[in-house]
Amino acid sequence: MSPIEHGLLSDQEVAMMGSELHLDDAFAAASKIYKWMPLCAVKDWVILDAIVTEEERAKVSAAGCQPMFLFAHTVVYDEQRRFEPGDWVRSTLGTSLKEGFLFATRNTIYVLLGLGRRKSATISEIFSIS
Repeated sequence: MSPIEHGLLSDQEVAMMGSELHLDDAFAAASKIYKWMPLCAVKDWVILDAIVTEEERAKVSAAGCQPMFLFAHTVVYDEQRRFEPGDWVRSTLGTSLKEGFLFATRNTIYVLLGLGRRKSATISEIFSIS
C-alpha cells in the first residue's frame, strides 16, 4: 500500500457536518464573524491535520496558523471568482475552525457545506493532492 493509500485514503477519519444552511444564510452567518474576509463555499471537503514535529508546530503557531489544511472536491461559489463552481481547492495553512463550518486561512474563509471529514496526513501527502 502506498503512503497516500495508507494515509489519505485510509479509514482513519472522523465524519463532520458543516453548515446545513442555505448558501445565502451560511454566507450571512460567516459575514457576521468575518466582516472583511472573502468567502468561498465548498462541499465534499476534508480538513487535513498535518502530522508535524513539535518544532514545526511551534513555527506554524508563531506564524498565527495551525497545522491544518482544507481540501474540497467541489467549489460551490467563490466571491472573488478565483475558482469556478465545480473546481477543487486546497487551502493554505488554516488559522481557525469556527462554528463547525468556517475554516479560516489568512486570506479566505471557506464555508464548509454539508457532510465532510477530518483526518491526519503528512505534509507530502497533503501537497501530493492535485
